[in-house]
Formats: sequence, structure tokens, C-alpha cells
Amino acid sequence: WRKNKAAFLWEGEPGDRRTVTYQELFQTTNKLASALQDFGVRAGDAVALYLPLIPEFPAAMLACARVGAPFTVVFSGFSSKALAERIQDCDARAVITADGGFRRGKTIKLKAVVDEALKDTPSVRHTIVFRRTGEQVSMQESRDRWWDELATQASAYVDPVPVEASHPLYILYTSGKTGKPKGVAHSTGGYLVHALATQVWVFDVRD
Repeated sequence: WRKNKAAFLWEGEPGDRRTVTYQELFQTTNKLASALQDFGVRAGDAVALYLPLIPEFPAAMLACARVGAPFTVVFSGFSSKALAERIQDCDARAVITADGGFRRGKTIKLKAVVDEALKDTPSVRHTIVFRRTGEQVSMQESRDRWWDELATQASAYVDPVPVEASHPLYILYTSGKTGKPKGVAHSTGGYLVHALATQVWVFDVRD
């Protein structure tokens, strides 16, 4: 019964609103996980996320975790150089981004920033692009794919890949203001156990 409850009540900067149920979140996560596996992303392969604040963002994190691919979240206000540095450091195999995003009344051209960053990041073989702003963007054949088109071909269910507790779940980078950004790896077991404990003991989450 819980699958029909709201997992996210979301409002975008322009005022658009969406309610995403747990079932919809589960489906989006599995389809993206399927697309990543079809691209050859395997457990241990890093994925960079350069996305606006949309419900697909947490789904992308969950999809990476489902296939055992450590992800790194890069703030969508960072430059192409900052994005490239983080991709290079973790040797990311794929990037998940959007055509653009909205911030303070302006449209941020995220795909253009990714294109510039990928000139210096040969490890990236695939880019998945969400349609957020609807603006025209450059799509490189064989590398760039639209998420909505991939979703129509993706499997509705992907078996979660079992990993060791010490397997890296995600890599969080320092700001880089005082030197080269330093990546801090958070392990799957430690992070998830602590997150669950916080939900239960601190926030007392219940239906």
C-alpha cells in the first residue's frame, strides 16, 4: 500500500509542481539503473551527477547505488573546469545531467558546461541528459542520449548488485578553494546504517 504514498512533494523555481510516489521513484530508479548497465557501467565504475534540483536527481543517486557504481554529486553552479577536475579524479565513466536548470530567474546551460568539461575527460563514454528547460542543446552521437528516450527501452526492474559494506557508495569533494579538490569516499554499509539510525532515532520517522 505504501507504493502509492508520496515520496517527494516537489516545487521547481518557476512554480511547477510534481508529486512522486514511491512506486514512481522505484520505476525511475530501475530504468536509469538499466540504462547504466546497458552502457557498460559496472560495480566500481564512477558516475558524475551534474543536475538541477529535480526529483530525478535522487533517483539518479539511487540508480547508481543499485548497480554498485559510486557517484559524485557536482554542484550545478560549478564551472566546466571544476566539473572536469572531479571527473578526472574519480575516473568517471558516465555523466548524468540535464539540458539546463533554473536559478534566480535565469536559465543555467548545464549541458553546455558538461560538453566543455568532457573535452578534457576521456574516461567519460556516455552522457544521459534529462529534459528540464526544453532548450536546444548539442548532442554528440554515440555519447549523448536523452533520458526519456532511454526510459522507453529500459528494463522495468534491475536486480540490486550486492557489494561489500566497505564498497564506496559516493565520493564527496571539497570545494577546491585552497587547492585541488579532495575526494572523500563514503562506504555503502557505514553511510546507509548511519542514515537509517538517524531517521529512526533522531527524526522518529513513521507513517
